[in-house]
Amino acid sequence: MSQKIVPNIWFDRNAEEAGEFYAGILPGTTSKVVARYPDEVADRQEEFAGKPLTVDVDVDGYQLTLINAGSEFRPNPSVSFMLIFDPVRFGDDREAARASMDAVWAGLADGGTVRMELDTYPFSPRYGWVEDRYGVNWQLVLTNPEGETRPFLIPQLMFTEDVDGKAREAAEFYTSVFPDAEVGYVAVHPPQASHAQPGTVMFGEFRLADQWFSMMDGGSDHSFTFDCGVSLEVRVADQQELDHYWDALTAVPDAEVCGWLADKYGLSWQIIPENMGELMARPGAYAKMMQMKKLIIDDF
Repeated sequence: MSQKIVPNIWFDRNAEEAGEFYAGILPGTTSKVVARYPDEVADRQEEFAGKPLTVDVDVDGYQLTLINAGSEFRPNPSVSFMLIFDPVRFGDDREAARASMDAVWAGLADGGTVRMELDTYPFSPRYGWVEDRYGVNWQLVLTNPEGETRPFLIPQLMFTEDVDGKAREAAEFYTSVFPDAEVGYVAVHPPQASHAQPGTVMFGEFRLADQWFSMMDGGSDHSFTFDCGVSLEVRVADQQELDHYWDALTAVPDAEVCGWLADKYGLSWQIIPENMGELMARPGAYAKMMQMKKLIIDDF
């Protein structure tokens, strides 16, 4: 089954380089340029003419899209990517899983910033959180082989500032919009929590279009929240499906541009036809897209 929801990460003119970086560090990962800017673009984008526009990174069968653009946006910890090192994937060999995890950690930490040291924690025998040299945040977890199996890569949404305490509500909202969806395990912050509101989500899982996501409420005292640095691209089959997701999710009129929107929690989405590559190959399609807010497939 094709991946319906694809995280998109904004890079400052170095998406191709970043893709090659991830392909050299993450196991089972490849990277390739899949779209380029037209040879003729608007004056403000002249430096990008003919250069890579998007780079697809396939991480063990899970796709990430890297957007090659300017410095307008940058990823931040509000959306991170969990890498699940399950010994089951290594023939029930915990030491092999740990060795692979440590190697990936060393690569991602090189030139990056450690947010939580790679160590033993009450919730995991080995865990760490690192922001890599490009500003992308990763959480590495060594799991219990007796636990329920999860994909290698899972995006995590952290609800902070004005939307702190909204993680469970958001998960219930998203599962009402997408098919093959459910809210899974949820653990809450205990009464003695000092960095977050007691009773809010410490860790939770939900599934959209048969893809797993995780969530947490991070507190109101952070200097970051959701923005275009990381967006979720939804690939749709036709205008009717596009209209469904657009109408259900959009909540910030000023954020509507070129198929992009922001929902009521500030999370950025792109609602894109699954044959976008074919549509963009048509004469004048790029210019038409730049003039649209919500995409109208028949206008390409």
